[in-house]
Amino acid sequence: MSIEKPVDVIIRQIKALLVAGELKPGDKLPPERKLSEQLGVGRTHVREALRKLEFYGILRTRPQSGTYVASIGIAALENLITDVLQVDTPSFVSLVETRVLLEVACVKLACERRTAEDLVQLEASLNNYLEKARHGVKAVEEDLLFHLTIADLSKNKALKSLLLIIIPDIISNYSIFKVCDTITNKALHEHQALFAAIKAGDAAAAGTLMEEHLQGVMSFARSLVQ
Repeated sequence: MSIEKPVDVIIRQIKALLVAGELKPGDKLPPERKLSEQLGVGRTHVREALRKLEFYGILRTRPQSGTYVASIGIAALENLITDVLQVDTPSFVSLVETRVLLEVACVKLACERRTAEDLVQLEASLNNYLEKARHGVKAVEEDLLFHLTIADLSKNKALKSLLLIIIPDIISNYSIFKVCDTITNKALHEHQALFAAIKAGDAAAAGTLMEEHLQGVMSFARSLVQ
């Protein structure tokens, strides 16, 4: 018998509150700290559970206000939460596939929408990555920040939000499988080429470059399940 993850335990407890009528559609959730005390779990797990429920549309976050239960029927909410609890943890392959789809879309939009100020920001992000990488220092964080800056330049908040949702799991898998532990000259040139394509506003070239850039990780992820 498998042990239920803390996040799923919290989600199940939130479902119980809905079933009991202690939480209703449209209700505001207590602050994380209070919810953590009420459910007897750590705030980190509470935060992760809320993020998961928000991703599936069960919760809504309103800036400067708080987190609310979606204003849909209680039966629909119960069914949605049941479905969420049955969703498997995404595989490394599916995470990378999703990243490729999102990042190709982001980089193409970035080519069309970037401003002169955006290019200054992206170049600074690129230089931070290159500075570490050229000295043989792990630059996973700088690498991801460069890619997230490209997502910023797309001016599409939904695309960036989706990317942010999968980033923690991607970082976890990178650490487990030691992806990007070795930085090659090829990787450095690919980042520079991406910047050049965005600066030139060449969406087609940028999209192709992004696919090729992430192909190595994609091939590695697929090799793990063969």
